[in-house]
Amino acid sequence: MLRRINGTALIIAALVATVGALAFPVWSYADRSGTGQDNLNASTVATQWGPLSATDRDFLIKVRLAGLWELPAGQQAIERAPSKAIKDAGDHLIVGHADLDKRARDVAAKLGVELPNQPTELQQGWLQELSAASGQEYERKFANLLRNAHGKVFALVAQVRHTTRNVLIRQLASDANQTVLDHITMLEATGFVDFDAIANEAAGGATASPTGPPPPSGNLPPAPSPAAPTGDDQSFTSRPSTQPGAPTAINTNRP
Repeated sequence: MLRRINGTALIIAALVATVGALAFPVWSYADRSGTGQDNLNASTVATQWGPLSATDRDFLIKVRLAGLWELPAGQQAIERAPSKAIKDAGDHLIVGHADLDKRARDVAAKLGVELPNQPTELQQGWLQELSAASGQEYERKFANLLRNAHGKVFALVAQVRHTTRNVLIRQLASDANQTVLDHITMLEATGFVDFDAIANEAAGGATASPTGPPPPSGNLPPAPSPAAPTGDDQSFTSRPSTQPGAPTAINTNRP
């Protein structure tokens, strides 16, 4: 009888040890070396406004880089664009990025983050491409380069706004979100944005299968024929793509 009890106790002890061994990695995984949590902790510094992560610091730099190329692009649009819609979009670029740039420099000074003072080579290339164009070709390039850029930055702004633990970065991300949306709206109002090209480029870079309900059944009304924008036309007309690849408003390529 005693031998049977001892055997049962040994089995129970072995089961407890096994469960504990299996559970320990789950409890400790988040803090182990090389994990996302470990990398976040290693790259984060304490400030009086809350923890400042590497993503927060990178966001500050990208806001600064955005202003360094979009401010001159906006000024050029006001001086050279044939239509009022493009001039108005350029004006919004100047107002929005002048304010964002001032805020970014103020936040960077408080947090001790060094900012660049000139656009990246890629951004300089976009400015040169705009300078070499004229007339409606210039307007198409301007609208599509900048609309594509601002559309892509939405995800970055949302990520920073969602995950940052720093009050100053959170406020700047909120401001950036409003500014980006305003610029997207103005650029689309020019009538030169090629939405097909934007959608196709995004689909080409996607790795996951699309999800959602199946296409609707039955007959759908035919799409209206697009009309070419003229002068101050505010229609959302699809235009041939002229952007060179994959620009981003807040550029992901550090200088």
